[in-house]
Amino acid sequence: MTIFERKWQAGLAALNPSKKDLEHGLELHKNSFVFDAYSFMPRAAGFCERIDQLIEEHASRDELRYAYEEFGMCSGFKDPENRKQLRKIWDMSGVDCVFQNCGEESNDIETLIKRLSSYTGVIDRVDSVYERAAFPEQLAGIRERGKKALYITTNGVPLPSKLISSHEALMYLQVFFNFSVRMMHMTYNRRNLIGDGCAELTDAGLSAFGKDVVKEMNRVGIIPDVAHSGQRTSLETALCSEKPVVASHSVAGKFSSHYRAKGDDVIAAIKKTNGYIGICAYPKFIQLEKNLKSFIDHIDYVARTFGVDHVAIGTDTGFSVGEVTFNNKFPANRSIYEQFWTPPGASVDATQEQWDSLAWTNWPLYTVGLVQRGYSDEEIQKIIGGNVLRVCRDTLS
Repeated sequence: MTIFERKWQAGLAALNPSKKDLEHGLELHKNSFVFDAYSFMPRAAGFCERIDQLIEEHASRDELRYAYEEFGMCSGFKDPENRKQLRKIWDMSGVDCVFQNCGEESNDIETLIKRLSSYTGVIDRVDSVYERAAFPEQLAGIRERGKKALYITTNGVPLPSKLISSHEALMYLQVFFNFSVRMMHMTYNRRNLIGDGCAELTDAGLSAFGKDVVKEMNRVGIIPDVAHSGQRTSLETALCSEKPVVASHSVAGKFSSHYRAKGDDVIAAIKKTNGYIGICAYPKFIQLEKNLKSFIDHIDYVARTFGVDHVAIGTDTGFSVGEVTFNNKFPANRSIYEQFWTPPGASVDATQEQWDSLAWTNWPLYTVGLVQRGYSDEEIQKIIGGNVLRVCRDTLS
């Protein structure tokens, strides 16, 4: 049994669909525009001579991190076999476009540009698979030509290291918009100048400067993303925005105590902006049974409580082309400040089968799961892509 078959069987076991629901869901998925609200394109794995050389030279953490990103997202696809596997994984998923994370957990402009270069350079290197997309009206044509599109987001709002004035600081939103960035995290897990992150011990909300950031994002055409923001920061971002706000890859607080979950009041505020919450495919966030069935439970809850127009799927996972081994060679170091991954009590273990059931290549089974819950084809098409596309259009209007 291949790794793909193992993951598919785990997904089927979690859902246990009827033959009718399975066939209908797979056909609907194939004929729909599928837009992952936040994820990673499939990454290259295998031997990277550059990383071995840098480790031998005692390179810094940041040098190694950049080499890892650049290989996985760009130069690793020099290998013809990797390019072949890349296409296979995309085709298995049935995904047409990914809101691709192209920015590190930072507001630092130099840091953001480094990652942006790796994740966008692959579009030119593997032009048999990808086409560049800067505007939503380009996406239908890319699909018709049998290509895949990357729509770009960053894990932070770019800010200069020296803030002379708010107006000058906000200038970089337009600069990164011109780099085709269309969505930005208001915060990552920690506090920044904009507001509190979701893993902070306090919940101080959006700053005065943060409100200026939201207004400028509205003006420029960038979606405010509160997936990693605190509850109050998320709520206040939605209250002050004149355009859609999203939590691109989160879960419903109704079912999860994880700090990445969003409470009903936050989801209701996001709904009022005509935005959505994207449900992510991480067992430790999902909780419940921590598998594909529980993932569908979160989507179902948001759709039935707040409406099918206000839920999407932002997997936050992606898939590796081959086995990732070279990152195991990295020397141990402290986590970077912004990440703050696991506050006390936040860690949740998951089995391999639970992870397998949620695999990115199981995307067609996500659609099958929604068929099982009785949603119409039109409603499902909104959840698996239409809502993301609508928000992209509304933000630029």
